[in-house]
Amino acid sequence: MEKIASFTVNHLKLKPGVYVSRKDKFGDVVLTTFDIRMTSPNDEPVMNTAEVHTIEHLGATFLRNHKIYGSKTVYFGPMGCRTGFYLILGGNYESKDIIGLLKEMYKFIADFEGDVPGAAAKDCGNYLDMNLPMAKYLGNKFLNEVLINISDDRLNYPN
Repeated sequence: MEKIASFTVNHLKLKPGVYVSRKDKFGDVVLTTFDIRMTSPNDEPVMNTAEVHTIEHLGATFLRNHKIYGSKTVYFGPMGCRTGFYLILGGNYESKDIIGLLKEMYKFIADFEGDVPGAAAKDCGNYLDMNLPMAKYLGNKFLNEVLINISDDRLNYPN
C-alpha cells in the first residue's frame, strides 16, 4: 500500500505554520486541505483533548459564520496526533491566501468569553471535555508566535 500524502511530510523538520496538505478536484470544484500545525511534532508536547475540543468548537463556529468563508468551509477539525487542525475550503488556495482568515479566527479564539458554542449535552457527544482558558492561551500563542509575522518557511512544507 502507498503512503498517503500526509505521511510523506518530514515531521522531524515540520514547524508550526500553515501548509497546503493537498488539493482535490470534484467536478469543477477544487477542495484545498490546509495543515494548521500549532505545535512542533515530536518536539513539543501535544495539545490535550480538552483544549483541542474547545478550539474545534470555536474555530468551526467562527468559520461557518464568516461572511466570506462561511459558505466555502467544508471541514475544520483536529489531527489525530493533536499537533494541529485540518481546514478544508472549497476553492483553489495557497497558504498565504488564508492567513488573514486565520488571524481573525485565532483572535476570536484568544478573546472568546462566555459559553463555548455547542458545549451542552444535547449538542455534543463529549461536552464536558472542554478547557476554554487553555484554548485561549494556545490560540493567542499561535496567533502571536506564528501567524502575525509568518515567514515563507512556515507556509511551505520542508523538503
